[in-house]
Amino acid sequence: MSDAAARLVETFRDFGGDDLRDLWVFDHHGYEHLYLRADVSDALECLDISRFIDNERFGYITRDTYETLYYADYGYTVRGFDSFEQFRTFLGDRPVGILASFDRGTDGRDFAALNDRVCELNEAFDGAELFDDAAAGDRQS
Repeated sequence: MSDAAARLVETFRDFGGDDLRDLWVFDHHGYEHLYLRADVSDALECLDISRFIDNERFGYITRDTYETLYYADYGYTVRGFDSFEQFRTFLGDRPVGILASFDRGTDGRDFAALNDRVCELNEAFDGAELFDDAAAGDRQS
């Protein structure tokens, strides 16, 4: 794992601790998991991961739509499920998507702070350089 990808995992682990379930990077052509907790891996065995990631790629369209409809820039999306919360954001001109889920806690999480940390990390690694190694990994489609 590249230093950039390792720092991304560290950022999400610092934010979510043991509640971090999974962490994925994806672009228009492929995807890779950077972190996958064992119990989540077992649960995902029965799913078609490529369909799962393809669904997240619809966010590219949503992001563009939000950018034209609202007076503020799109930052991130959080979805609530019965046992976990899911965070997604896009970075860069390409862009690269980041998707992570966390066990639901009793205290609210500051996802805006997480998004700010990811953006800072993106800037520290000169944009796409942060995710090139990760998103190019196995290049699963």
